Amino acid sequence: MENVVKNPIVNGIDLTALSEVAAAIQADPDQGCVGFCVKTRWTGRTRSESLIESYEMAGKRIDRRFKIVADEPEELLGTNSAPNPQELLMSALNACMTVGYVAQAAVRGIELDMLEIETSGQLDLRGFLGLDDAVPPGYRQLDYTVRLAGNGSTEQFRDIHEAVMKTSPNFFNLAQPICMNGRIEVIDVDSKEALS
Repeated sequence: MENVVKNPIVNGIDLTALSEVAAAIQADPDQGCVGFCVKTRWTGRTRSESLIESYEMAGKRIDRRFKIVADEPEELLGTNSAPNPQELLMSALNACMTVGYVAQAAVRGIELDMLEIETSGQLDLRGFLGLDDAVPPGYRQLDYTVRLAGNGSTEQFRDIHEAVMKTSPNFFNLAQPICMNGRIEVIDVDSKEALS
C-alpha cells in the first residue's frame, strides 16, 4: 500500500506505521510471514470453545489470549448459547474485509463515516446429514453487501472495493479452493496419549 495522503492518521490507521511495516516487508519478505493457530475443544452437545494463545510473525511467537465460543440453534440440536460455525465463518470473512476497506480508504485519504458488511448464504442440511451424496455439505455461493459512507467519490469506493477483493486473505480463502491437510490422532483418554 502506498501512502498518498498527508494526514498521518486516517480512520484510526497510522499511515506512517503502515508505510514502515510495508517497507520492512518489501525489504525482507520473511518479515511478512505470519502464522495463526486456533485450538478448538468440544464442551458438550454442539458447543465448542476455541482458544487463541499466540501467533507468529517473522518467526517470532507473540502471546495473546482469546476464547471464541460456538454452538448451534436449538432447532439444530444446540443450546443457542453462541453463534454457530457458519455465522463465525461469515464473521471472519466480514471482519477481514472490514480491515481491508478501512486501510484501503485510509491510504487514499478517505475518511469513513460508516462501514457495514452483510453476508448471507444457504446450506442444504441433506449434505451435512449424508442423506444425498449429490448435495454438497457447504455453500455454493455467499452473497455479501458492503455499505459505506465517507468523503470519497463513488469511483474511489469502487476502486477500494476492487482492491479489497484482490488483497483480503479471507476473501481469497473463501473465493477459491485451498488445500486442507488433515490428520487424526486417537487419544487414550485415561493416559491422554496418542494411540498408534
